[in-house]
Amino acid sequence: MSKKKIEQGTGLVQGDSPKGFILESEEPAGEKKIRTGPGCLSRLFGFFGIVLTVAGILAFLAGLKYSVLFLAPEEESREVVVSIPDGASAAKIGQLLEEAGVIKSADAFVWTLKAKSRLKKAPIVLKAGEMALDPSLPVWTTLDLIARGNYKLYPFTVPEGRNIYEIAQLVETAGFGSQADFLALCRDQDFIKSLGLSGESLEGYLFPETYSFSKGTPLKSIIRTMTEAFDQVWRKFESLAREKGLSKEEVVTLASIVEKETGVGRERPVIAGVFFNRLAKGMRLETDPTVIYGLFPDFNGNITRKDLQTPHPYNTYVIAGLPPGPISNPGEAAVSAVVKPDIVPYLFFVSRNDGTHDFSETYDEHRRKVNRYQRGQKSPSSKSGGRSKRP
Repeated sequence: MSKKKIEQGTGLVQGDSPKGFILESEEPAGEKKIRTGPGCLSRLFGFFGIVLTVAGILAFLAGLKYSVLFLAPEEESREVVVSIPDGASAAKIGQLLEEAGVIKSADAFVWTLKAKSRLKKAPIVLKAGEMALDPSLPVWTTLDLIARGNYKLYPFTVPEGRNIYEIAQLVETAGFGSQADFLALCRDQDFIKSLGLSGESLEGYLFPETYSFSKGTPLKSIIRTMTEAFDQVWRKFESLAREKGLSKEEVVTLASIVEKETGVGRERPVIAGVFFNRLAKGMRLETDPTVIYGLFPDFNGNITRKDLQTPHPYNTYVIAGLPPGPISNPGEAAVSAVVKPDIVPYLFFVSRNDGTHDFSETYDEHRRKVNRYQRGQKSPSSKSGGRSKRP
């Protein structure tokens, strides 16, 4: 065994010199011990870890809160119309959207606008007007819709055979503008020329169709849309009309009369054939709708014998050939009937009072049918097919 012994309670090994040795349980007088080492660092790192964890949790909660504000308020899609005033600030628009339930937070809308503007390095312009929005979309999509101009559209139907006076009333009733302003534009020669058309008015070229316009759409834009729709249809028949030696004005004028005379679609080509036969023989058209058109806008709904005898440019009981222009706005079927009429032997037709007509080759035959269908009528019919057409 080793001669060295460990003395109890001293921490010294026998045989070692104790000089300069400090016992673990003792500290030099007047000196304060500074504790260092792994244990101290662990406690320091632990403290910072707690701080960072708390900060992370707070940041996460804050981020979660604000990220939720950017999400869609609802799950199901539906249309919400929000009217955005002209010149409204982003904050005001955000407030309107939040009040309408389209977004969760007006602040989130403003932050999104600023972020998108920085990314694009250009300001994003938000449009004014009635916007069709959806609360099932996130705020950034809603912002894009407003910037793009996702306007609420209202259907507007122009029935076949309506004239400019009737269409003007429809426009005013739909809230797109005044009747007077619409009619003024339809007669504005500079505007008519800008549309690539000619004539005293746009009668005949406002194509009957169902359109969709937003509130505040300028009347010029509405009219331009209608005439562009007509142009698309006209291009289908232009070459065929040229082959028959018919101008656009002649086709539209005769189509407008066919449209007013026809109660059943299948009769359009037949009625067009009758009119061509009369024109070829030098017979007057003698059609009531042209007389009525000459009485607009003061026509009261009743046509008299005096009206038939009063000369004016649209009275085809007096003038020969076609009137000076269209009397209504025909649809595609009426235009097609004029450029592709049925080849028929008839010169006359009379209304059966059920929307259809009975056709005749001779005046005597026609007169007998008139007596049959209109016996007991004391006043002339407002529809030309209901009147006896003389050679």
